[in-house]
Amino acid sequence: MKPQLVRNRNWVVAGVFTAVLWSIYGAWIFGSIYCTTCNHIVAMPTDFPVERVAFSSKSGATIRGWLVTGETNRGVVILQHGIHADKSTLVSRARLMSQAGYAVLLFDFQAHGESIGNEITFGYLESRDSQAAVRFVKQRFPGKPVGIIGVSLGAAAAVLAKPHLDVQALVLEMMYPTIEEATKDRIEIRLGSMGRCLSPLLTAQIPWHAGCHGEDLRPIDAVATINTPKLFIAGTADLETKFSEAENIFANAAEPKSFVAVAGGRHQDLLRFAPEQYKTNVLDFLEQHLK
Repeated sequence: MKPQLVRNRNWVVAGVFTAVLWSIYGAWIFGSIYCTTCNHIVAMPTDFPVERVAFSSKSGATIRGWLVTGETNRGVVILQHGIHADKSTLVSRARLMSQAGYAVLLFDFQAHGESIGNEITFGYLESRDSQAAVRFVKQRFPGKPVGIIGVSLGAAAAVLAKPHLDVQALVLEMMYPTIEEATKDRIEIRLGSMGRCLSPLLTAQIPWHAGCHGEDLRPIDAVATINTPKLFIAGTADLETKFSEAENIFANAAEPKSFVAVAGGRHQDLLRFAPEQYKTNVLDFLEQHLK
């Protein structure tokens, strides 16, 4: 082989090897950032009366939350926020539920807001926080029916709980189907459709960051065995959990179940985006099942 061809081949091999190394390094940095804690002080609402509460979770965290009680407390609604968020993002929902006569619990998942944790685990440890929240409200409001409204991560945490949560209604907003699909969708947003092939570089990190495996993070499988009444809500323009994926989750879910499509909705606050549609469907669903 001619010396020039050998040199060119060596440069190509070196370039490919360098690109692979940088891809692995970049994926590790991105995965570490995405899983890192987002703890901070959460300011209490000034125009909405809440009581500070705290309870222990088998996730290892002391969960910090706000409790809203009213005159009737005809049922209890637990609100669960999305990833990298906190309980303050759910105040509008809490206000809506309180006006409808429900007691409301808002709380920060472990590694979020005021609930200290080591790393975000995409629903694995957060599901134990859901269990702890249910135990808390059942002690505080014995005999009252309980419902959960979970947003994205909050929805996944609700259905991944083992054993299944002892509640009477589940509202599941923008829930991802599997951690693999969730990773691919988010890479595609940033790098285009070709970037989906890089997802194994991120999902391979799950045991190190979350302490579990990909098969532990499959809400689409979990809903197939949950007989609690379920209301699925999805935006038709969502890029982080594609509408087709939301339809697949619904198809795989056990009865009883219902589905609400929010036209034009993305991965966002669907109460703010489509308030009348959200209020009508969610309040009617809770009215039916929290008796």
